[in-house]
Amino acid sequence: MSGASGNGLGRLRGLLGGKAEGAVRPSDTTSARPLTIPSDLAIGFIQDFERAGNGWFWSSDSTGRLIYVSEQFAAKYGKLASEMAGLPLTSLFVSEQTDEEKSERSLQLMLSARKPFSELPLRAAIDDDEIWWSVSGRPQRDRNGEFTGYYGNGSDITASRQSRKDASRLALFDSLTGLSNRHSMEKRLSTTLTAYQAAKRSCALMMLDLDRFKQVNDTLGHPAGDELLRQVAQRLQRIIPENCEIGRLGGDEFQVILPDIDDRGKLGEIGKKIIEIISQPYSIDGSRCVIGASVGIAIAPYDGINNEEIVRSADLALYAAKGGGRGQFRFYSIDLHAEAERRRLIEEELRDALPRNELHLAYQPVVDASTNIVVALEAVMRWTHPELGEVSPGIFIPIAEETNQIGVLGDWALKQACSEVVNLPANVRVAVNVSAVQFSNLAFPTLVTQALAASGLPPERLELEVTESIFLGDEDSLHQTFNALKIMGVRLALDDFGTGYSSLGYLRKVSFDKIKIDQSFIRGVTEPGSRNRAIIKSIVSLAEGLNMDVTAEGIEAHDELACMRELSVKQIQGFIYARAVTAAEVHEAMESGEWIIEPTGPSKYRPDRMTVLRKIGLIHEDHRYDVTMRNMSRNGCLIEGLVDVPVGTPFVVDFGEGQLAVAQVRRSAGAMQGLEFETPLVDDGAGGLCTRSRVSPYVLAAAGMPLGALPAGAYPLMPQNMGALSIPKFGQVNEAGRAAIRKQG
Repeated sequence: MSGASGNGLGRLRGLLGGKAEGAVRPSDTTSARPLTIPSDLAIGFIQDFERAGNGWFWSSDSTGRLIYVSEQFAAKYGKLASEMAGLPLTSLFVSEQTDEEKSERSLQLMLSARKPFSELPLRAAIDDDEIWWSVSGRPQRDRNGEFTGYYGNGSDITASRQSRKDASRLALFDSLTGLSNRHSMEKRLSTTLTAYQAAKRSCALMMLDLDRFKQVNDTLGHPAGDELLRQVAQRLQRIIPENCEIGRLGGDEFQVILPDIDDRGKLGEIGKKIIEIISQPYSIDGSRCVIGASVGIAIAPYDGINNEEIVRSADLALYAAKGGGRGQFRFYSIDLHAEAERRRLIEEELRDALPRNELHLAYQPVVDASTNIVVALEAVMRWTHPELGEVSPGIFIPIAEETNQIGVLGDWALKQACSEVVNLPANVRVAVNVSAVQFSNLAFPTLVTQALAASGLPPERLELEVTESIFLGDEDSLHQTFNALKIMGVRLALDDFGTGYSSLGYLRKVSFDKIKIDQSFIRGVTEPGSRNRAIIKSIVSLAEGLNMDVTAEGIEAHDELACMRELSVKQIQGFIYARAVTAAEVHEAMESGEWIIEPTGPSKYRPDRMTVLRKIGLIHEDHRYDVTMRNMSRNGCLIEGLVDVPVGTPFVVDFGEGQLAVAQVRRSAGAMQGLEFETPLVDDGAGGLCTRSRVSPYVLAAAGMPLGALPAGAYPLMPQNMGALSIPKFGQVNEAGRAAIRKQG
């Protein structure tokens, strides 16, 4: 770059005030005298500046081609400065900037307009590396005012840009898990919902909360809790679809945005998969942890239009999932508002339940499968509130755990059970459930000793039922408690066996006296192709080898009972023998010295049909009929309220909240019809069923309704001004008429 380079360097000398050819001098009319720097000194300044890495210089001709660049700059491109002579300045940089710093200014625009520019961020056109320059330039003109080119300088801003990117990432992402943080998720959700509302698209939101995470933090320490959160995040990233956004909102709360999904069947499957994957065991610093997850699901625009509405709906669904026993998912529905208010009231009232004598124990018999003789009683807590009525243990026990009341309630139940069964026949044991919080208390063996001493109950008649959650505690104190109880002579039972992922390991660590097979293995055990039968057979063989008793829980039908007897399960517990009864009823039944119960129940278990009794709508042509639904399954329902309905009649069933199902009459007798759904219903996460899809609020808005979340009740399917309706095809009867028809039948 001899001549060209010399000319360019000459211009740079001029920048420093040296007398060089082509240097622009101040007008003679100005009073200021220019600083004159010898040429050699000017060159020295330039070279020292470049060698120090403070920046580089460049110069171009009037066509935008280089006539001078610093050697240090050329070296970044793997060239000598002389080899870059004549290259267009714009060819040295990526023409299109796509990062967040892109400016409306562009190098090409500035050069074309012959305007000065300062600190323009440009990416170097280098394939193997990402280098960013801050480039400045000033146009030059000769004595006649003719444009002669540019001179300028630049500096490497790669490191500072990376620092800004890292800072920006920290502002948007959770530093612990690498997932989006709360601020980022709020922004993403708001942007998505705004865009989707304009495009009439749907978007689902899942709220996730980890079950028993606090126990891991408390027992293994916060570093273990942090590692657990990282592993949870990794599992979520593996199972959530790629086009979805996962975020950690803080603590053990996560959020998932699922664009363009409103199929509740698909969302339910994702929710189940999340719960299943997160519930698998974790290995952290040599310790084994088992946690769970609860999931709340809401869908825009059905359950809310904007950010605040949809988050509130998903939060309510999560609250309901946790209140329903944890380890489950729930969809948002309008009645969750009342449910949440009831749960808040339960939290407040539970603290006074014991002082007001509202709690009592009921006892469910455990029966010898071969003789039908009651051999044990499981104590279950019952709460009768003067205004709330009977409150399910599945609701108030988790609340007691969350509010740290479970220890007090558990100690009361232990003492009460021992005192209420002490006078029963000596061969009848009592089983008491013990929470992980109770068991982790170092004073628990002392409390057991006091309960036995106060009641006079022999230790061998007391059976303590624990679940795998107790093994999350400190192993040393855990074994101390186990050893103390075994020395005392108290029996130990492992409840819900098989629902965890390390039950066999626990059997190796602790000498249990009994295994209780969870009812999830009982359901479907008699169905062809079920693998539960083989699993139960293996459990029975394992228990025999370890000299342990086996109890099967939740037996409700004769086919299940016959299967358990065939598999040599010795003890049965379930509705086929009895529900839980009061202590007085137990004493009355055992007055003769033993209690024999004959099994009663259906011949086969039918899990898919639920007894319900509620009003629904039936739509036929342009008429809506109000009827009563008496039971339902995934594939159909039994309704009552219409007469003279032929088999094969099509209906649209309106369950409310936008849930419509196309159905056809398969059976018809009097005022009752059996309907078969065209599309099967799906699990609603609460033990019930719901439709896969709902009426879109966008459709309702097009028909004249305000755009908003789906309200309760029915929906007008026709415009109000459609004209005269046809004559109804079917007669509708009231309750008295239906009763008369049933009596005649």
